[in-house]
Amino acid sequence: MRITIDSEVCIGSGQCALTAPGVFTQDDDGYGTVQPGSEDGAGDPMAREGARACPVQAITIADD
Repeated sequence: MRITIDSEVCIGSGQCALTAPGVFTQDDDGYGTVQPGSEDGAGDPMAREGARACPVQAITIADD
C-alpha cells in the first residue's frame, strides 16, 4: 500500500498522528505528514484507521 497526505486539504487536526503515531506525525507547522520510512504503511495495522480519522479526508491509501 502507498500512503499520501494532500497538503492542500490537510487542516492539521492531528487525528492521524493520534490514531497511528507509528505512521503519521505533524510537521513544524502542525500539518500531517507520513513518518519517514512509513510511506508504504506495511508495518502498522493502524495506518487505515489513521486515514479514516482524518476529518477532511486528506489521506489516501492506495493498494499496490
